[in-house]
Amino acid sequence: MEPPVPTTDDRNRRRAALYVAPFLAIGLANLVLLLGWGLDPLWGFAILPPILAVSAIAWVAFAHGFDRQPQQLHDRRD
Repeated sequence: MEPPVPTTDDRNRRRAALYVAPFLAIGLANLVLLLGWGLDPLWGFAILPPILAVSAIAWVAFAHGFDRQPQQLHDRRD
């Protein structure tokens, strides 16, 4: 039995996760650093949602290929 071949969707999701992971890690490390310096933990709840939201938006954008050009449509002459 052969292993299943990954579809383009699986590869796009994996590629998106690889592109977004460093920025998510930097954001979470920054949050941990701020909390380690003695910032009020309530600020952690204020800082975390934007980090997660921007990471999610970036993942969706990379997974659906915002960086690729759309196929050229045929010119219609009226």
